[in-house]
Amino acid sequence: MNKYVVSETNQHVMKLIQMGAHVTVVASQMVYVSFDISEDIKVSYVYNINKNNEYFLERIRPYPLPVRVFESADDICSIIKIDIEQFKNAAKSHNIHEFIKKNQDFHNIILMFEDLFLYYNTSKETFDQLSLDINDIYETIIKAKETSKRVYFGKEPDNLKK
Repeated sequence: MNKYVVSETNQHVMKLIQMGAHVTVVASQMVYVSFDISEDIKVSYVYNINKNNEYFLERIRPYPLPVRVFESADDICSIIKIDIEQFKNAAKSHNIHEFIKKNQDFHNIILMFEDLFLYYNTSKETFDQLSLDINDIYETIIKAKETSKRVYFGKEPDNLKK
C-alpha cells in the first residue's frame, strides 16, 4: 500500500473513532472479476481476502448481491463457475432483461425501505400494508416456482427450498 493510501486510511479511521466507532484495519486484497455473458449482459464480482484468509464475495453486476464468506479461493471459483453457468442459461430466456430489471427494482426498493425507516416515523397502517405487499410477493414467487419448469440442475437453489 502506498503512503498516500495509508495516510488517507488513517485520517478516516481517526474520524470514525471520534464518532465513537470501534475500528479494526485489516490488510486485505480486493479482486474484481468480470464476464461477458452476451453482447449486452455482463456479470461482475468483487471479493476481498482478509487477514484470516477468508473470502467475501459479492456480485456487483448486473445487480448487486452479497453472496457470502468462503474459506478458500477454490470455493470462490466454484461458486462463480456455477453462477456464470446459470446466467448463460438464463440469457437464453426471452425475458432475461426483464428479470435483471426486476432485480434492480428490488434492490432500489430495499434502499427506499431503509430510507423510509431511517428518515420517517411511519404509521402502523403503512407498515402493515408494506408487510402485506411483501407477503404477496413471497407467495407469487413460491407459486411461480411450483408452476414453472426447472431449467438448471447444477446445484440446488439457496433460497427457494423444496
